[in-house]
Amino acid sequence: MHRLRTCAARLRPLTASQAAAQTAGQPRTNMAAAATTGGTRTFQPIRCYTAPVASEPFLNGTSSNYVEEMYFAWMEDPKSVHKSWDVFFRNANAGAPPGVAYQSPLGLTAAAGAALHQGSPMVGAQPNVEKLVEDHLAVQSLIRAYQVMGHHNAHLDPLGINSVNFEDVPACSEIMDVGFYGLNESDLDKVFRLPTTTFIGGSETALPLKDIIQRLEMAYCQHIGVEFMFINDLEQCQWIRQKFETPGIMQFTPEEKRTLLARTVRSTRFEEFLQRKWSSEKRFGLEGCESLIPALKTLIDNSSAYGVENVILGMPHRGRLNVLANVIRKELEQIFCQFDSKMEAADEGSGDVKYHLGMYHRRINRVTDRNITLSLVANPSHLEAVDPVVQGKCKAEQFYCGDTEGNRVMSILMHGDAAFAGQGIVYETFVLSDLPSYTTQGTVHVVVNNQIGFTTDPRVARSSPYPTDVARVVNAPIFHVNADDAEAVMYVCKVAAEWRATFHKDVVVDLVCYRRMGHNEMDEPMFTQPLMYKQIKKQKGVLLKYAEKLIAEGVVTRQEYEEEIAKYDKICEEAYTRSKDEKILHIKHWLDSPWPGFFTLDGQPKSMTCPSTGLSEEDLNHIGQVASSVPVDDFTIHGGLSRILKGRGTMVQNRTVDWALGEYMAFGSLLREGTHVRLSGQDVERGTFSHRHHVLHDQNVDKRICIPMNHMSPDQAPYTVCNSCLSEYGVLGFELGFAMASPNALVLWEAQFGDFHNTAQCIIDQFICPGQAKWVRQNGIVLLLPHGMEGMGPEHSSARPERFLQMCNDDPDVMPTMKEDFAVRQLFDCNWIVVNCSNPANFFHVLRRQIHAPFRKPLIVFTPKSLLRHPDARSSFDDMLPGTEFKRLIVEEGAAAGNPQGVKRVIFCTGKVYYELVKERKARGMEDTVAIARIEQLSPFPFDLVRSEFEKYANADLVWCQEEHKNQGYYDYVKPRIRTTIERAKPVWYAGRDPAAAPATGNKNTHLTELRRFLDTAFGLDAFKDQQ
Repeated sequence: MHRLRTCAARLRPLTASQAAAQTAGQPRTNMAAAATTGGTRTFQPIRCYTAPVASEPFLNGTSSNYVEEMYFAWMEDPKSVHKSWDVFFRNANAGAPPGVAYQSPLGLTAAAGAALHQGSPMVGAQPNVEKLVEDHLAVQSLIRAYQVMGHHNAHLDPLGINSVNFEDVPACSEIMDVGFYGLNESDLDKVFRLPTTTFIGGSETALPLKDIIQRLEMAYCQHIGVEFMFINDLEQCQWIRQKFETPGIMQFTPEEKRTLLARTVRSTRFEEFLQRKWSSEKRFGLEGCESLIPALKTLIDNSSAYGVENVILGMPHRGRLNVLANVIRKELEQIFCQFDSKMEAADEGSGDVKYHLGMYHRRINRVTDRNITLSLVANPSHLEAVDPVVQGKCKAEQFYCGDTEGNRVMSILMHGDAAFAGQGIVYETFVLSDLPSYTTQGTVHVVVNNQIGFTTDPRVARSSPYPTDVARVVNAPIFHVNADDAEAVMYVCKVAAEWRATFHKDVVVDLVCYRRMGHNEMDEPMFTQPLMYKQIKKQKGVLLKYAEKLIAEGVVTRQEYEEEIAKYDKICEEAYTRSKDEKILHIKHWLDSPWPGFFTLDGQPKSMTCPSTGLSEEDLNHIGQVASSVPVDDFTIHGGLSRILKGRGTMVQNRTVDWALGEYMAFGSLLREGTHVRLSGQDVERGTFSHRHHVLHDQNVDKRICIPMNHMSPDQAPYTVCNSCLSEYGVLGFELGFAMASPNALVLWEAQFGDFHNTAQCIIDQFICPGQAKWVRQNGIVLLLPHGMEGMGPEHSSARPERFLQMCNDDPDVMPTMKEDFAVRQLFDCNWIVVNCSNPANFFHVLRRQIHAPFRKPLIVFTPKSLLRHPDARSSFDDMLPGTEFKRLIVEEGAAAGNPQGVKRVIFCTGKVYYELVKERKARGMEDTVAIARIEQLSPFPFDLVRSEFEKYANADLVWCQEEHKNQGYYDYVKPRIRTTIERAKPVWYAGRDPAAAPATGNKNTHLTELRRFLDTAFGLDAFKDQQ
């Protein structure tokens, strides 16, 4: 209302003297000149609330803005507005109410006109200004309708069958129906002033209505559909309008057109060559969307021109070989080798199919003449699972080169239409896009929109009009483009690259295309989409369409076009011939994340030894002092936190650590050694159980924080600790990608509770567990999974250790050969390491071993909950000094160890249950007769140490005790391995909870009853008599 009242006030006479001066005929040009030269403006914007605004409906809503603009223009130059407006403003200023100030210029007599120019008010005439205002507002509404909904009317489908039905979209009305906006055909030749929210006029400020419509049609309803009006940033909206509305902006030089043709030739002929040579092989070709290759190359060229040096790409299987060949520039003979079924693999691991493999390549960009590194991340068939992995790797590359703005490293993600709309990980990845510790400063998403998902039509594959609607949640503009228009594709990719460089925000390019073959080359699509594929069989390819266009324009001759085809065909044939000489398939040639200098030249560890992971007393004290203090002046912490820090200080003085302090010692020492540490997950800054407190918050100043770990020493590496969004799948994938980038960083992901990792199961099953076997790619990521039966119910108890142990690659029935480097060799041969530490010192050592080992393996740690504050779960500095290391098995050190012959039972266990067993053994007075051994490293299994314990207590029976249910936990994993170790000389008895479907009971009393029962079994020396 303020703007409306102000506008009405401006239409009132200021003072009698000013009105008299104007009536006297003071030249308005002088007044305008005075205003522009700094003098007093004639019509000062003052507030006056006496005008009967409520009775003037044309001054309501957006009309007031329009009138206000016109009024200011009239003040500076009366000739800049229509004569009717000149009359209206003169009369209103002379004192006429706004509703009667209008006088039609057509009805003016000569005398009246003369009187008007003398400044006489013309009041009492029939007002008609409402129609004029309504017409201008109707034009503004029409322009906005094109900007908002024009994409619905664009010719996006190259097949012309419009598989998406927009009739049910509520906001979509027929744009060309100008009658809807209060206009009619008689208005088509009428000239309208253009608003500032459009660029269709170019240098013109007014256009006839028919030209306005024609230009809007060209901008929004041809082969490009632009979705952007949901963006709540005016500058960004104006930027996009300018890129698509400016007349003649989509122009290309003959050289650019020839380059585009050459790239389309390569994209098309590559697929045709593979089809000729291996017609019965699955390759998930790109036929129907060959313009993807020039699209990606345009994105990379333009991004390189803006300073990007490193591009991380992720994509599904369709078109992957083409991207490897023509974008990454993988040697063609290496690709062709993958089709030879007689080739034998030379590397470690089991390998993967050719359309899942990745690649890393550094080369000169021929367009910009700058170095650029391209990395295509290997990924499984699980569509979109690679998205967060790419983002994490991109973030890491930015971090290591100090690229805080994303100017040097960027990511490009390719998607299929069905997966982009259907897979929840797409949303989880978008959610990370603008979070401080996860943003990659803008990703370009390219959707290969086949308009079909395997055999499923879009109408039953999604509820939204487009597959790209999920991108709207982060205000990412969406550029839909008909993929058969090569130049339109090239243009939107130029704009997408510039958008990312300008705003560092995500952007989506939707290539609306088709799939010429079935889901793969062996599939028959006519079973389910007969009409679509009848049309596809008649469809002329994009290469032929574009070649004919350029030949018609005279840009190239038919001979030049045919020579370009022959040239690339020759390249393919020569590479095919060379591929015949290859005898061995090297998976390492497809490595997507090499670590220069970490391995030997042939990819092996530089040694097979792991140094001691202990620290000096001085280092432990220094880190302990940082952990127990606030290193920033004038910083007020919470009173409860003061007590925690004081308690840490006391522990340091007593040369002991609890779990949180042991972790602090590990992180702090690695940082001082120059190793970056990154800890991510839900609530990790404080810790789910309020034990960590790595980020301190000032109690008096909002958002003022302190991270003491970053005050360890002047030349330390940075420490990153960040609460994640409430996502497991996306965040774990992100951290996995971050850990891929460099071996010289400890990257940890902590689940809020261990069982929550199952919502990230895809990352665990497809990337972490088999990653090295499939892609020869080592990774040192650490998973911290809180685990333990505490009577808290089925959901917050088990981290499902049985699942991780089931996927370990060691053989339970084979006793490995014992050599001097057995422990390290075991680690090197395993696919991941699974531990359940029972004391802080061992946790400290296993974290440091992750970095000091000469190779990298994923580490799964079942972390405690109640042990975080258990008075017995503490370690002495003596267990962390130089010469100490991680203990794979902690042997009995009590009274039983002094008299092994008198021991009647050896209980093997792991984790928290050890403290329950020790307490029960003491209560029963059985310290002399029962020995307890803790298996800290479950996989790889400590065969050698278990055998030593067995041989030491020759007269004892063997029991495995766990607090988990029998069909869960560790029993099925450890039993056969213990049996193999002792050559099946004795049975391995079970003490623990009975089999169950749920991980734990929800009843506290039942929990305690179960605990009592299995403790009775564990210490009942006659408990297994009936089973022998």
